[in-house]
Amino acid sequence: MIKALLLALSLGCLTSAMGQLKTTVKCPEFYVDVLNGTVNGQKPNYGRAEIKDKFPCYAIAMDESQDAKCGGGVFLKEKDLYFYTKRHYIEIGPKFTGKFSVPIMGTKRGSLFKTLGNPKIKDDLWDAYDTQYGTLILHYDVKGPAGKVKLIQMSTESTDTIQLCE
Repeated sequence: MIKALLLALSLGCLTSAMGQLKTTVKCPEFYVDVLNGTVNGQKPNYGRAEIKDKFPCYAIAMDESQDAKCGGGVFLKEKDLYFYTKRHYIEIGPKFTGKFSVPIMGTKRGSLFKTLGNPKIKDDLWDAYDTQYGTLILHYDVKGPAGKVKLIQMSTESTDTIQLCE
């Protein structure tokens, strides 16, 4: 009787201990193809499900309802990588540690002419380039090393139709 009770108690403890084990979700290495407008082959106009499947380490996935801030999307905050799925653009911040097809983050303004040509629209803080996939927007740092790329936005929309989150 005591043996049976101890066995049942041991199995109960073992079962509850096993239920607490969780696997660590890992993302693949990140590769941004600036000239094709993709991150690991994912384009800015891909849906939430496709992006979540490709990057299971996402922090937040917001639906695309009217109430969702900026139209929803899939956000990898720790990676400084944001997919705005309803607005069809990808945003890459300064803490992003992946690789680029063209080393663009931290590059001085005006040094990308050979690669990107002239911007379609220029502002004091950013340049917007027409690309084969849509629009590439480079935001520049005004503090610290002034005039260096600090934020990248890639969109399948044109400069006339793009709607960025503010």
